[in-house]
Amino acid sequence: MTDQHTYLTYDEVIRHWAKHRPENIATEQDDRKLTYTDLLELTDRAVGYFQSAGVAKGDRIAWLGKNSDLYAILFAAAARMGVVMAPIGWRLAPPEIAYIVKDTGSKILFAGEEFAETARTVAYGIDPRPAVLSEGEAWKAVRTSDRAEFDAAGPDDGILQLYTSGTTGNPKGVVLTGRNLLGLRPFGIAEELPWAEYRPTDCVLVAMPIAHIGGTGLINISFASGVRALIQAEFTPEGVLDGIESGVTQMFIVPAALQMVIQHPKAATTDFSNLRYLMYGAAPIPLELLREAVKTMPTTGFLQAYGMTETTGTIASLPPDDHTLEGNKRMRSAGKAVPGTEIAILGPDGKEVPRGEIGEIAVRSPSNTSGYWKLPEATAATIDKDGWLHTGDAAYMDDDGYLYIQDRIKDMIISGGENVYPAEVESAIYGHPAIAEVAVIGIPSEKWGEEVKACVVAKPGMEVDPNDVIAWARERVAAFKAPKTVDVIPEMPRNPSGKILRRELRAPFWEGQERQVS
Repeated sequence: MTDQHTYLTYDEVIRHWAKHRPENIATEQDDRKLTYTDLLELTDRAVGYFQSAGVAKGDRIAWLGKNSDLYAILFAAAARMGVVMAPIGWRLAPPEIAYIVKDTGSKILFAGEEFAETARTVAYGIDPRPAVLSEGEAWKAVRTSDRAEFDAAGPDDGILQLYTSGTTGNPKGVVLTGRNLLGLRPFGIAEELPWAEYRPTDCVLVAMPIAHIGGTGLINISFASGVRALIQAEFTPEGVLDGIESGVTQMFIVPAALQMVIQHPKAATTDFSNLRYLMYGAAPIPLELLREAVKTMPTTGFLQAYGMTETTGTIASLPPDDHTLEGNKRMRSAGKAVPGTEIAILGPDGKEVPRGEIGEIAVRSPSNTSGYWKLPEATAATIDKDGWLHTGDAAYMDDDGYLYIQDRIKDMIISGGENVYPAEVESAIYGHPAIAEVAVIGIPSEKWGEEVKACVVAKPGMEVDPNDVIAWARERVAAFKAPKTVDVIPEMPRNPSGKILRRELRAPFWEGQERQVS
C-alpha cells in the first residue's frame, strides 16, 4: 500500500511521498501551500545551498524564530543529508540564545524577520561566527540554489538537536536521529491503532513551539504520514479554532492552551466535526476541563501523551476509551506504553519494583536519544548500560500496565508546557543586590498547571521588592522562566549537610493535591 511505509530516513520519506502523493499539500502557512513535489524540489535546492555554504553531514545549523514553513523545509533538507537542525526558542533571552548557538557550533543561524537583529548581535560575539540569514534571505537562497546530489543520512545519523534545561543551569542538547523520529511508526502501523492512522486528506495542526518536540514532532508526524501540516507562527486560541474549521484532523496541545481554546467566545460557534483526535500532554488534564472540552468537542477523541524530549515525545498514552465524563481511576494515570516501547519502574538499585510500588520510570525504545551533545557524563547518568533511559519521574505501575506519576525525582517545573529548572532561575536571580539566598519552586496554577515562585532571603539591612526581583529575572532568562511571585522568608530550610530543602518550601502550596505534580 502506498499510504504505509516503514522508512527510517528522511530522504526515503520525502522521496516516497513526492512519488505517491505528489499533489498532496505538505505544508500550509497563511496563504502559502507547498505540495510534496514542492517539498522534494525545495529540499533538494536547500541541500544545494548548504553544500555551497560549506555545511556537511554532521554539521549543525540553527533556527531562531516562530513556527514557519521555511523551518520545516530547512529541517527536512538537513535531515535528508545528515545535517543537524537546532531550533531555538524565540522567547529566550539573548545570553540563552548565544549559549545554544555556541554550544552547537552552528555554521548558519537562520532567523525569522523579527529576530534577525538579535541573531546578528548574538552571532557577532561567537567565534567562529556563524553566517546569519533572515527568513527573506533564506527563502531567496533556497529558491535560487541548484538542486544537488548528496549522500543521504542513515537511520542513526543525528538530524535534530533540541535543548532541554539542565539542573546545572545550562541547557543540554538532546541529539535525535532518523530512527528516533521514525522508528515507532512501524509498530503503530502493525497494531492498527485508530489514532495512529493518517488518511491522505488528514491535516495536522502545528501550533506548539518548534523548539519543543511538541512542535517539530508534529512536523515530523505530518511528513512521515504524507499529510498536510497546517503551520501557525504561534499558539493563539483563535488560530486553533480557525484551523479546526479549515480541516485540522489531529493536533497536540498542552492543557493550559486547551483551556484558552474552549473558553474563547468563538468556541461556541466553531464546527469541531473535522477534529478526530486531540492529544494533550505536559500535564494531566483536570477532570472539569476534560468535561468542558468533551462537551465542546463531542466528536473528538482525547489522548493523553506522556513523554519527554529525550524519548522523542510520546512513549505512553491514555487512549480515548479510557476517558469518561464521569471520571475514572485511569484518567489519573499517564496511560501505558505505546507499541514498540518498554517501560519499567525501577528502584534505587536499578531493579524493577513490584507492581503498585513507587520507583523511577525507565524507558527502552527506538525513540530514545543516543545522548546529550558533548556531555558524556550526563548521558551516562541518564541512559544505563542496558539501554534504559531514566526519566527522573517517580511513579507506580498497576497490574494492567498503566503509569501513575506521583512526583518528579528531578526538580523540573512544567509551566504551560514549558520546562523550567529551578537552578537556572536561581542563577539568574542570585546576583540581585538585595538577595542573600534564593530557592525556586513550582506551585499549583489553574491556568498554567504550575507556576514559578522564588523564595528569597534578604541581605542584612536590605529590603526586597518582589516586583523588582521579577523584573531582574526577566532581563536574564525568558519570561516564562521568571517567577510569577516572590516570597521573602527569614531563612532557608536545610538538611544536616546544608542543602536547601525545596520540598519543604513546596509543601504548603501542594496540600490537598492528589499528587505532587500538576
